[in-house]
Amino acid sequence: MEGDTYRFGAYELDLTRHQLRRAGESVHVEPRALDLLCHLVAHRDRVVTKNELLDEVWGDRFVSEAALTTALRTARLAVGDTGSRQQVIRTVHRRGYQFVAEATAVAGGPSAASVQQGGAEPPPADGPVGAHHQTIRFCRADDGTRIAHASVGSGPPLLKAANWMTHLDLEWTTPVWSHWLRGLARDRRLIRYDERGCGLSDWDVPGFTFDDWVDDLDTVVNAAGLDRFPLLGVSQGGAVAVAYAVRHPERVSRLILAGAYARGRQVRAQGEAEREEAALDLDLARVGWIHQDPRFLRVFASQFLPEGTQREWDEFTAFQRQTTSPANGVRFLEQFAHIDVSDIAHRVQCPTLIIHARDDERVPASQAGELAALIPDSRLVLLKSRNHLLTAFEPAWDEFLAHIDAFLAE
Repeated sequence: MEGDTYRFGAYELDLTRHQLRRAGESVHVEPRALDLLCHLVAHRDRVVTKNELLDEVWGDRFVSEAALTTALRTARLAVGDTGSRQQVIRTVHRRGYQFVAEATAVAGGPSAASVQQGGAEPPPADGPVGAHHQTIRFCRADDGTRIAHASVGSGPPLLKAANWMTHLDLEWTTPVWSHWLRGLARDRRLIRYDERGCGLSDWDVPGFTFDDWVDDLDTVVNAAGLDRFPLLGVSQGGAVAVAYAVRHPERVSRLILAGAYARGRQVRAQGEAEREEAALDLDLARVGWIHQDPRFLRVFASQFLPEGTQREWDEFTAFQRQTTSPANGVRFLEQFAHIDVSDIAHRVQCPTLIIHARDDERVPASQAGELAALIPDSRLVLLKSRNHLLTAFEPAWDEFLAHIDAFLAE
């Protein structure tokens, strides 16, 4: 591969350092998507076949064409392109792909113009988003707890309820969440927050109940100046979103529930065997979190990402350790086990999209079915995956975003 840096539009791609920059600021791109982009730029004088890209990016590892499609979408997203525009990467029907943006070879490193500008400029409405483009602010709950919230992107709002575990800053650097943020903030303004007890919000808090979480969501809504908006709830954040939508039907225009459930594990346990199993699961979690046992934390990570690699499990474990204290980790898990919105879900008044991995190993798909049966104007979509948190390079991720885009566009 050539050892040059190429400038196209507001971007610079350094093939030697394997780095994409925009206005002098590094743009985080998932590794395989960056490999794909580098190869296309290096061979921009011709059409690169699908087989060549699969061999170059994935080597001997067998993957489906869906993985290539996902990496291509991610690469386009990183440079402000889309499959409909194709102003940077063009699809050549039945042949492959070609880098078509006008690229100029420059000396390695950030351009002089970028340095003189003193950092990144605000992105255009259709440009990529990243940590350096988000705005973090703080507000206070009624009990004095400081809640951190962030906004990134431009366009119509989408509010994401907090879930296990978040960190407004560090999420951009972990492969567990970075593609979620970029995908959800594309062509819209994504507002999210760290729930009390983790991330940039206060860790030492007076209250730690489900109702506190719903109140905190309302505090963020008011602080962000939102009037009527779609609301996304992931995992246990889904129950919080349901409770908020019931409490404030005039504010929630549409509800999206991903990997969510109405009843926590101890609540939905039926029979002595299931109750004992749920209690044992919680006891193991207490011991694992209090002692920060790496064996337990690795198993815990594998429940969220059963199709993940050892590296992804280790990164997920390291991310959790950075987001909250061991004591709060236990408090969260205890509250999750006792969540129950099954008696109020029927009062949700807005259209609701329920998306769930068909073989989710952390929250069974039957829980999505229960939510769909409880919420009147709801539709259920099951995706082919075992992961509780969808990864960037599985076909289900593109489907997930496509369903959300279509639902919000209705």
